[in-house]
Amino acid sequence: MFGYLTRRFIHSVFIIIGISLAVFAISRLTGDPVSLMVDFDTPREDREVLRKELGLDKPLPLQYLIFLKGAVKGEFGTSIRYEEPALKLVIERIPATLRLIAFTLGWSLLIAIPVGIISALKRNSFFDLFGMAITFLGQSIPSFWLGIMLIMIVGVKFHLLPISGYGDGDLLHVVMPALTLGAFEMASFARITRSSMLEVLDMDYIQTARAKGLRETAVVIKHAFRNSLIPIVTIMGIHVALLMGGAVITEQIFAYPGVGWLAIQSIYNRDFPVIQAIVTVVSVGVVATNFLIDILYTLIDPRIRYD
Repeated sequence: MFGYLTRRFIHSVFIIIGISLAVFAISRLTGDPVSLMVDFDTPREDREVLRKELGLDKPLPLQYLIFLKGAVKGEFGTSIRYEEPALKLVIERIPATLRLIAFTLGWSLLIAIPVGIISALKRNSFFDLFGMAITFLGQSIPSFWLGIMLIMIVGVKFHLLPISGYGDGDLLHVVMPALTLGAFEMASFARITRSSMLEVLDMDYIQTARAKGLRETAVVIKHAFRNSLIPIVTIMGIHVALLMGGAVITEQIFAYPGVGWLAIQSIYNRDFPVIQAIVTVVSVGVVATNFLIDILYTLIDPRIRYD
């Protein structure tokens, strides 16, 4: 397993370098950030001075090597808009995004797994059809529309929850963004749990466990659910990675000051250092998540070996 993880680590480094190269090239294609920092009638000479101070006068390959060298040290340069270290701006917003992801996964798994298990056990029953209809709605409703409806109904009409912001860490501010972001996740988890459970419930060892006189709860939880966890954990790892970079729209709707909101503002302002810092940090987060998922596989199913 150590050899496998070492190979995965080396592959991950190349993946992160490839992503950073793509983002570096694409961000340079969006235009000159100096034009956003100065007035329209600023003389060309002054623009060139500012461009030189930012290092934008150097050839692109050299700019990328300077960026890569700084990234290894955790130095992504100074934000063009905020005039603060880019990595510091990203790190300040990570706790807000991680809290949003934790709440999103928490409520979606809390509902999805029981719904998926019961739907599989009561296949084609009213509960199964009702549960799958709910998950179908969760996957069909666009998150931006759901977020706006929650703001209008829950926040504006009934004044039950705050409609935007972070609120000095008040947990109420994360409820509506988490509900918006987790609707699709809940539906995906419920459907994969149901299909995985249906596959396992037909196995011979489940019938054997029942024939031995084990309680149905023990058969379902210990034998069926545990052996159906591999697909669930796999899809959970994918969704965590998506949430790290996919909370952009939700954070924008609720003015939630997370990494996604900072990413949008940085793209609008062509703030290259911050964009590159965000992409690098998110990429490392996704790679770390995949590592954890690989290790979880061996804990869930001891038959899995990487040697």
